[in-house]
Amino acid sequence: MKITELSIVFVLIFFPFLYILTIHSDDAQKANEIAYRYKTALQTAVIDAGAVMHQNEKQDAEAGYDSAKFVKADKELALSTFTQTMALNMGIQDDQTAIQHMFDYIPAIVILDYDGYYIFAKETELTGKMDNSFKHVWSPKRPYTYSDSDGNSINFTLDGYVHAYDAGGGRWIEGFQHELAASSTISLLQDSTIFEQVRRSRIVTGVQEELADVINNHNEFARKNGVSYVFTMPLISQEDWYNSINDTGIMAFVQGIAVGDQRVNNYAIGGGRLVKKTAVVGGVDPVTNIKYHYLATCNPGFRAEEVFTNPRQAAAKGYFEFDCSS
Repeated sequence: MKITELSIVFVLIFFPFLYILTIHSDDAQKANEIAYRYKTALQTAVIDAGAVMHQNEKQDAEAGYDSAKFVKADKELALSTFTQTMALNMGIQDDQTAIQHMFDYIPAIVILDYDGYYIFAKETELTGKMDNSFKHVWSPKRPYTYSDSDGNSINFTLDGYVHAYDAGGGRWIEGFQHELAASSTISLLQDSTIFEQVRRSRIVTGVQEELADVINNHNEFARKNGVSYVFTMPLISQEDWYNSINDTGIMAFVQGIAVGDQRVNNYAIGGGRLVKKTAVVGGVDPVTNIKYHYLATCNPGFRAEEVFTNPRQAAAKGYFEFDCSS
């Protein structure tokens, strides 16, 4: 067989495989582009929502807590801002049907308030109509609770302030852990290090457990609406979890958006007091195409690509620090 004939046979045998591989590569590239678009939109949305979600509580109540973290989370304003930013970044701001459909792929939004949390998710509604049997609603506020074998119970906050039932003394007490240590029989309040470990762990575990249930329930809605994707609790690093409970904030999840044979899955966490921090911008030098990060107050003339909450996040994405003072 001549070499030309062998070449033709080779092409006929391997062309279908190469064609399929090319299609898959194109789908993967498109999925990465869309995933990046959604990730940016989601991160921007939670930053915007976090920036507006809090307002100062009444002065008399605020003085009672004497805590810089005691602010009232405005969950409705946060949700409205989140929705507007997401819709704007996705180009559907004028399409209410598309916005409503967008929430089919947002299994949960969490508002972390000072003394508890809310979850915005689909709940079963007894309307008698299959198409309208699910509705997005806010859960009641879930306190950050803890109880021990001695019958004591504690409601934690995002700092050391607690409301607690002292079973040994038969009374309710409240105040900062260090203030109550000497006068309470609750063992957890006696050691500030152990108290802080338990407080953080209990808050994170409580939110994780309910989120897992909410996302699992979202699958019932998905199945009844022809969505084949199985929504699952995303893997969130312990560092991200602990950073998320340092202050009031918002968490949001996007899952299951189909792009070719790929699926878009992401989550974002925004602090409720990010407005007090200067954002970090990730930009590209149009001359050298080098990626730099810099404070939003700096204007080096670069093409802005992403917004971060701190330089560490920007560096992790490959942005070099830009010296704005030079």
